[in-house]
Amino acid sequence: MLRSATLLFVVLVGIAPALAGKYNSVLNVGDPAPAWKDLPGVDGKTHSLDDLKEKDVVVVVFTCNSCPVASDYEERILAFSKKFAGPEGKVGLVAICVNKVPEDQPEKLKARAESRGFNFPYLYDETQAIGKAFGAAFTPEFFVLDKDRKIAFMGGMDDSSLEEMVKSEFLVPAVEALLAGKPVEVAEAPAIGCRVRYARERRRKE
Repeated sequence: MLRSATLLFVVLVGIAPALAGKYNSVLNVGDPAPAWKDLPGVDGKTHSLDDLKEKDVVVVVFTCNSCPVASDYEERILAFSKKFAGPEGKVGLVAICVNKVPEDQPEKLKARAESRGFNFPYLYDETQAIGKAFGAAFTPEFFVLDKDRKIAFMGGMDDSSLEEMVKSEFLVPAVEALLAGKPVEVAEAPAIGCRVRYARERRRKE
């Protein structure tokens, strides 16, 4: 019995790393994307992944106000949205914040979205559950979902927080490949940014 249990443990440990991606400790490319439901947006409405069922591709970006790197990417995210995620486009873009610090509270997110002219839903998850489900570790961090809502790409938008220093883009080629019915060449890349500020979970006293 002990030998069987030990063998099972070894098997589980052996396959565990294969369940996650190279840079993501929770999801791997090809996994079904976690679905959010009724998350409040800065527009005063609630939003769900199912709202985007008519879109061929969905891009989810975990971002915030408090991270300077996330701020550096805002213009690039806006440019991406205008090019790919218009009302009649085949791509849906959603930004989600899960940080609980004062700078990242809903009213501050709303002010930032209005001042920067965000033309995409900006959602807030106080529970932080959707960030954990995606394995999001940085702001900004991008996830591209295909038509079947499986992870087709995850990681950074490109390889530098300074736009003038970018040598390789990842997000745009991934989206263009999916729209063309082609495989994504680079399906995972390291994210560049600040750590997501997950609340520490208190250990229960036994």
